[in-house]
Amino acid sequence: MTDKDHTQGWSGGPVCPVPLTNHTTVQLAHGSGGRMSAELVAKFFQPRFGNPFLDRLEDQAVLPRPAGRLAFSTDTFVVDPLFFPGGSIGDLAVNGTVNDVCMSGATPLYLSAGFVLEEGLPLATLHRILLDMEKAARQAGVAIVTGDTKVVPRGSCDKIFINTTGLGTTPDGLVLSAASLAVGDQIILSGTLADHGMAVMTCRQGLSFQASIASDTASLHGLVAAMLVAGPPRAMRDPTRGGLAATLNEFARSSGQGLVVERGLIPVRPEVAAACEILGIDPLTVANEGKLVAVVPPQIAGAMVAVMRRHPLGREAAVIGTVVGVHPGLVAVKNGLGVAQVLEMPLGEQLPRIC
Repeated sequence: MTDKDHTQGWSGGPVCPVPLTNHTTVQLAHGSGGRMSAELVAKFFQPRFGNPFLDRLEDQAVLPRPAGRLAFSTDTFVVDPLFFPGGSIGDLAVNGTVNDVCMSGATPLYLSAGFVLEEGLPLATLHRILLDMEKAARQAGVAIVTGDTKVVPRGSCDKIFINTTGLGTTPDGLVLSAASLAVGDQIILSGTLADHGMAVMTCRQGLSFQASIASDTASLHGLVAAMLVAGPPRAMRDPTRGGLAATLNEFARSSGQGLVVERGLIPVRPEVAAACEILGIDPLTVANEGKLVAVVPPQIAGAMVAVMRRHPLGREAAVIGTVVGVHPGLVAVKNGLGVAQVLEMPLGEQLPRIC
């Protein structure tokens, strides 16, 4: 985000880069529920997230009832470092939950946001994170309608943790489920793998490459909406923690079907592949924050890829594999020689605190 972005308010007008306050860091009293708590909300949160629902400052948001069925998801973000090439914990907290809601085919509408702040966190850091959340929410077309803030003593958490809960609406009759996968279905990946995980890890480790590595964090709501026009997929999932390997294994186990993917068809940026090789990590197991995996009936696979490639977040979409009638519940990955190996569910988190 540029300096210019950091001086634009919700309405687009200029705002002070850091709101005036008597303190430069978060104090325990900011979580007391008293005057300093009210000051924190008024000076930092309301200017960023203000809307008719939030501005009532009730203990809940009373929302109009949308048509269709509700899609509901929650996630907690503890990424280290807080800021990394291509993003921050702020836009990650918005995009991650928006994408989880979208994977049901839903249109995201509302978010709640809960913050655990460590005593001593610079208020300038908090403000920058809130600006990133504001921008991400605006781009995703969602409103942050309720929230909560807790302050813990220095050393009780690492600077800031954020929980977001998302609410959206799914059209009646649209049911996407990994249990519905059928033999012959095509597996589509929306773009390159491992960008987010390697952006965070290389920043954390101080690694540098000729080409910079940036996170792919983005809201997938527009891409999903375009895909639904081409015909509903059987299932969709965003391959976050555990990466593509975890997502494909979840599909195989839920459906009882076998899956086969070809490594040579899976796009990975050269600089990302180099970082993975240096760190000894398979890019198929690395977290992504702006990609999706869809399984679609074979008769619409070509149209689906074409639609996805017309969207900025799907330009590198490709069919990478097939649902097969052998080795039920398992995923096989073929190398360039056609040799297949079982792609296991990752045992643990190779890259801790990645989201």
